[in-house]
Amino acid sequence: MFYGEFIHSIDRKGRLILPAKFREVAKNHFIEKFYVTRGLDKCLFMLAEEEWRSQENKLKAMSFTKQQSRTFNRLYFSGAMEVIPDSQGRILLPQNLKDYAEIKKDVIVVGVSNRVEIWAKNKWDEFYGNSRSSYEEISEKLMDI
Repeated sequence: MFYGEFIHSIDRKGRLILPAKFREVAKNHFIEKFYVTRGLDKCLFMLAEEEWRSQENKLKAMSFTKQQSRTFNRLYFSGAMEVIPDSQGRILLPQNLKDYAEIKKDVIVVGVSNRVEIWAKNKWDEFYGNSRSSYEEISEKLMDI
């Protein structure tokens, strides 16, 4: 559903303009509301409401008697924020999430099928630089094509 890599900037008011392709996908799928939270690898995850509910149900099913489940759920849900893009496709990223992802101004917005990831540009460049050489090796381990 969400695919591609786009360079954007955070404006003076802390807003991010979603890529036009993502706004079009949202419009075509009648998505009005997203949830943004702490992601993995120091990025932010942004999920459409329906996907958020699906993920929420999976995470709620994890045993709360297990320390790792409690810790993950606390960090994941405490950072969550409901966002509704304005008429120009802008969303407000709260300071605590920008701090978590070390986002200052320049960001890379990445479509990862059922979610959008928002990265500080320098963090994405670092991740991509460290990961691209192992892409084929990873595919051999994970995929049976």
